[in-house]
Amino acid sequence: MDIKEITKPVREHLDEFDKYFKKMMKSKVSLLDLIVGYITKKRGKRVRPTLVFLSAKISGGISERTFVAAAMSELLHTATLVHDDVVDESSERRGIKSINSAWTNKIAVLFGDYLLSRGLLAAIDNDEFDFLKALSLSIKRMSEGELLQIQKSKEMTFDEEVYFKIISDKTASLIANCCQIGAMSATDDTAIHQTLYEYGELIGLAFQIRDDIFDYISKRRQIGKPVGNDLKEKKITLPLIYSLNQAEKPEAKKILKLVKNGNLKKKNINTIVKFVTDHNGIDYAKQKAESFADEAIAKLDIFEESEEKNTLINFAKFVINREL
Repeated sequence: MDIKEITKPVREHLDEFDKYFKKMMKSKVSLLDLIVGYITKKRGKRVRPTLVFLSAKISGGISERTFVAAAMSELLHTATLVHDDVVDESSERRGIKSINSAWTNKIAVLFGDYLLSRGLLAAIDNDEFDFLKALSLSIKRMSEGELLQIQKSKEMTFDEEVYFKIISDKTASLIANCCQIGAMSATDDTAIHQTLYEYGELIGLAFQIRDDIFDYISKRRQIGKPVGNDLKEKKITLPLIYSLNQAEKPEAKKILKLVKNGNLKKKNINTIVKFVTDHNGIDYAKQKAESFADEAIAKLDIFEESEEKNTLINFAKFVINREL
C-alpha cells in the first residue's frame, strides 16, 4: 500500500484542507507569499494532516475543529523543518533548495517564526486552547530532543536509551499530538485521546527508525539528501549504536573515531556502512521498527472495524515498508 491509498478515506477532506491552508497562509508581505508558494509547490506526503483527519474520523467524525487541528500540526511541522535546515546547514529539502539555501538563514528563521505564530493564532482565534496546550508540549519536547542530540553528538556518548529518548521527543511527539488533537476534535473521551496519542508515539518511533535506516541503504534521489548525511553530522543512530555494541572494542573504536573526526569521505562512509551491515545493525533496526508498528496496531483494538481503522493499521505497515 502506498501513501495515495492511505489518504483515500480522507482525500476529499485533504483537498479541502489544501485550500483552507493556503488561505490561512495568505499575507500582505510579498516575500512571505513568495516563500509560501515555494514550499507549497513541492507538496509533501501530507502525513500529519492525514493522521489528524483519520484520528478524527475513527473517533466520531471530521468537523471544522479538525481543520484547525490539521492546520496547527502542519504549521508547526513546517516551522520545525525550516528551522532544522538552518541548524543542520542543509541545502536541500524534498529535492529542492531549502529556504535557507534559496534565500538566507535570517529569512529562514524569520519565516519559521512566522509559521509558528500562525499556528498559535489559529488556536487562539478559534478558542482551541486544548490543542494549543498539546502542541506546545510537543514543541517543548522537540526542542529538548534536538538539544539533547546536539549535546550527545559533541560528547559521542550514545546508547539505545538516549537514542529512543531523542527520537521520541524529536519525531514521535508531533505525530502523537497529531493523532491526539484529531481525536480531541471529534470526541471528549479522554481514553480515546490517550489511545491515539500512544498509537502516534509508536508510529513516530517506527517512522524515525526507518528514516535512520535510509542513511545506510538509500540512494540520494530517493530521500532528497546525500547518503551518509547523518554520519557526516555525527548523528549516531540505531543501526550504528547496535553494531558498535556487537563489535570487538578495537574495531568499534576505529569506526567511532571515523565518525568523530567528521568530514567523512565516500570511502569512509562505505567503510561504516559495511561495518553496520556486517554486524546486523540494519536488520536489528528493522526489527525494532516492526515491533513498534505491531504495538501501534494493537492499540487500535478498542475501535470497531471500519475503513479508517484499517487505514491506520495499513499506515503502520506503510511506515516500516516505505522506500522514501
